[in-house]
Amino acid sequence: MDALLGTFEISVIVWASCAAGISLVLQDKSIGIRSSELVLGTAFVLLAVLPIGPLSWLAVTALSLYIIGTAEVSSLRRGAVILLATTVPMLWSRLLFQFFAEAILRIDASLVGWLLGTRRTGDIVEFADGSGVLVILPACSSLANVSLALLCWVTLSQLVSHKKSVYDLLWSLMACFSIVAVNVTRISVMGLSQWHYATFHSSWGDAVANTTILSLMIGFCMLGVRRELSQRI
Repeated sequence: MDALLGTFEISVIVWASCAAGISLVLQDKSIGIRSSELVLGTAFVLLAVLPIGPLSWLAVTALSLYIIGTAEVSSLRRGAVILLATTVPMLWSRLLFQFFAEAILRIDASLVGWLLGTRRTGDIVEFADGSGVLVILPACSSLANVSLALLCWVTLSQLVSHKKSVYDLLWSLMACFSIVAVNVTRISVMGLSQWHYATFHSSWGDAVANTTILSLMIGFCMLGVRRELSQRI
């Protein structure tokens, strides 16, 4: 039950994007399979069935790129774009974090230290009342949620066949910046004192922060595709 309520430690955005991508792919009713596609499909299944998560997402990446490059049906291509985007938070952003973890955590720590007005050493920030220090761990990084915001934008824009606009970058950046702001603010509040840390570093604190982030993420993305969205409602 805990795993179910925690969506198996996979974001709701990822689950929704996978469902949206697969539904668009399945709209293609054309019949016919080339021999090269049988080989690709066999390799995909072999990678997917292995109990190694990254290999499964690597297989999804390769298959999505193949579909994008060869598909002639719009819905098939749009679905593949969504599925390709799901691999970013599930694989590629995590690989990026492995190489640049120190720099990424220092950015979060710098923002928290600036808000608290306290000293920072690497990814360690002093509490505002001087009662201890706050260590920013990888799970607290803003990078994961930023990649989810980009996935949310890709999913909604492809799902409603959004026409590209000069304002697309604005709305996607607003979604990303709002998520960073919420995450950094929450960490800063926890860094006020030991009491604040114990109070806000809890299950309900996580629930409030995640709900706020999810609402802002979806809200800004929906504003960016509001024209096409209103036509479908």
